[in-house]
Amino acid sequence: MQPDRTPLLTRLLRERILVMDGAMGTQIQQRKLSEADFRGCFHDHGHDLKGDNDLLALTQPEIVRAIHDEYLAAGADIIETNTFSATAIAQADYGMQREVYAINHAAARIARECADAWTARTPDKPRFVAGAMGPTNRTASISPDVNDPGARNVTYDELVATYTEAVEGLAEGGADIILVETIFDTLNAKAALFAVESYFERVGQRLPLIVSGTITDASGRTLSGQTPEAFWNAVRHVEPLAVGLNCALGAALMRPYIEEIARVAPDTFVSCYPNAGLPNPMAETGYDETPPQTASLLHDFAHSGFVNIVGGCCGTTPAHIRAIADAVQSLPPRALRRNDVAEV
Repeated sequence: MQPDRTPLLTRLLRERILVMDGAMGTQIQQRKLSEADFRGCFHDHGHDLKGDNDLLALTQPEIVRAIHDEYLAAGADIIETNTFSATAIAQADYGMQREVYAINHAAARIARECADAWTARTPDKPRFVAGAMGPTNRTASISPDVNDPGARNVTYDELVATYTEAVEGLAEGGADIILVETIFDTLNAKAALFAVESYFERVGQRLPLIVSGTITDASGRTLSGQTPEAFWNAVRHVEPLAVGLNCALGAALMRPYIEEIARVAPDTFVSCYPNAGLPNPMAETGYDETPPQTASLLHDFAHSGFVNIVGGCCGTTPAHIRAIADAVQSLPPRALRRNDVAEV
């Protein structure tokens, strides 16, 4: 497990805006991998594996490594592990539930090696690994059956169990940060955060947390119905290093909601990594925004004093991250209340 780098991250976040990487899935899709590419050593597995991007940490580690390097070369300070769906609940679609720990551990180890190599090249610009924990493909708050509002297809305890496997793999593989992201159901996130906090207590050591929700439509709410302020009040007890929004609307439509997060969480750093606009199945990456367009929108967020961490989600590429890094490099980070975050 990595040492707690909260003091270093806190100092850097007060000095400048840090840049997170962009979409892993977009880069994997552009490589047009076959079933055989995904399958690798699991050649006798009884399910199709094409599309299980997280599994590539075990079957095609050099592809994952190359994508991390592309984002680091583009200016990313923080790279996310390729583990968005690396839970037993999501991996059940491919019959790979037993590989959850191995996937998370391998993905964290690949990202750790890439980050360390780039830090060694430029010691004045340290790189960090965020162990990504996605929302799963089920919701603990909403019934999947419109005729039975009380029905659920997952329990809180099931979520805690699989998030425990994930955080163990990520932390023991070398993540600096635990990132609970793309939260559409805060009850799912609470299960993830409980698993993370329980793991920290068990090992007697902590890592910094970033918690990132997603606003799903123009109502300005998560899928489970929370406003940004309600979302923050539901997760603030874990005292994350940063809270923010990612995915979903794209930056143009996200602006009022990231502004609200910045307003209601004055003593916490704010992160924002939107999609490259709204989905468009006819576009090469599935999204329309060009790197200059996305960068211009995030420049506005930074200029308005909303953010400390910026990056990209679905549809963004290394070109987007390079443009974002260039757009915010001369702008100051959002200031926190003094004395609310430990000085270094």
